[in-house]
Amino acid sequence: MLLESRRDVGVPELTARVVRASFPKGTLAIRLREALGPLFEDESFAEAFPVRGRPAISPGALALVSVLQFAEGLSDRQAADQVRARMDWKFLLGLELDDPGFDFTVLGDFRARLIGHGLEERLLGLVLERISGLGLLRAGGRQRTDSTHVFAAVRTLNRMEFVGETLRAALEALAAAAPQWLAGHITAAWAERYGARIDSYRFPKGENVRQKWAEQVGRDGFTLLEAAFTPGAPGWLREVPAVQVLRRAWVEQYHRDGEGVRWREAKDLPPGRHRLASPYDPDARYSVKRGSGWCGYKTHLSETCEPDAPHVITHVVTTDATVGDTEMTDAVHHGLAARELLPDEHIVDAGYVTAAHIVRARDEHGIDLLGPVGADTVHERHEGEHIAQGAFTEPFQSGHRSGDGRAVVDEGRTDRAPR
Repeated sequence: MLLESRRDVGVPELTARVVRASFPKGTLAIRLREALGPLFEDESFAEAFPVRGRPAISPGALALVSVLQFAEGLSDRQAADQVRARMDWKFLLGLELDDPGFDFTVLGDFRARLIGHGLEERLLGLVLERISGLGLLRAGGRQRTDSTHVFAAVRTLNRMEFVGETLRAALEALAAAAPQWLAGHITAAWAERYGARIDSYRFPKGENVRQKWAEQVGRDGFTLLEAAFTPGAPGWLREVPAVQVLRRAWVEQYHRDGEGVRWREAKDLPPGRHRLASPYDPDARYSVKRGSGWCGYKTHLSETCEPDAPHVITHVVTTDATVGDTEMTDAVHHGLAARELLPDEHIVDAGYVTAAHIVRARDEHGIDLLGPVGADTVHERHEGEHIAQGAFTEPFQSGHRSGDGRAVVDEGRTDRAPR
């Protein structure tokens, strides 16, 4: 679609009059428009759209709708309906009250274009620029960072469910792409095994029987892969994404040698960071934190936390679920430095703090990294190599005491009187 630039000329008079009469106290959308004005210009997204073709819906408007969609937890269809039905959304978008909106599929296409052109951080960057220009955000002060779980939009599968569902997904994809080719390589028994969604409750009872079932799935998968990769097979079959996922999953989950196909033992599996967790989201990973497991991702959010200023998210980075917080401290600082929004004090929890992080934050960025340092887990002392945490004590010496028991300084040391 061709980018059709739509310059925001303000809220139409009738829209403004009706909305302000209907919502005298305002709504989130109304306050956004009144405080920040038009946030996104179409030209900011021009590189994601071709110069020829049918005119596109305004990217600036789609960016605003995407922000509201996330804030209210709406699906694409629901968000598109709100554009048609909500007067306050029309106020924010600068639309006439009778504007018909757009088809909901446009939102998915817009997100795909942002990701495809590496513009996924453009929305946050433009908002921060506007807020900074209004004097509501500046470098320095205090910021804090913490992470949160992001669940992938897939089922959490155990190993047997995973291999069965991975093979089923490949069969479904090939049934749609090459039905005649597939019919010549499977039997009726395959339809019985893989026709329905793979669930644990349908598995045979008994550990040995289940292992045989898993090995049967492995043999079927290798049979399908061999057929797809033979010289006589259409070359494009091996490029089908579900077939590529199947090939990788079988390397991770199975051994195949002269004795046949064998289920890998847990100790032979790849590390969780490199192992597929779902055939439908190859980037999702399974992880456990504080006894809670989830399949998906982890997002690290940084925000200002000055008591007399608005709290504003300044940096966002998303990783797979297995990446530890300690690996992201430097990345957060570099990201904030690129936006010229480094804080003076950065408050984090124990997951982000090591001695090296504290030193680098101070020396490279002038930041005081504040957070609890992890407990000392080294039990043996090695002369010249390790100083246990218990060796660092605060000396308390006899000194002057105030009448109410407050600590007072005596030659550079402190003392606290008992109450």
